[in-house]
Amino acid sequence: MIILGIILLILGMVLDIGILTTIGIILAVIGIVLWILGAMGRAVGGRRHYF
Repeated sequence: MIILGIILLILGMVLDIGILTTIGIILAVIGIVLWILGAMGRAVGGRRHYF
């Protein structure tokens, strides 16, 4: 999710499309929050690991 957010963020900036930039930022932030919660050992969405 973090990688998808970064890709959309870059595409939004290069193509000058505001909605892609916004969606990219949102996806990157959600991905980072889920990553931090998973690293702390908390079960996120009923799953402890996502691999």
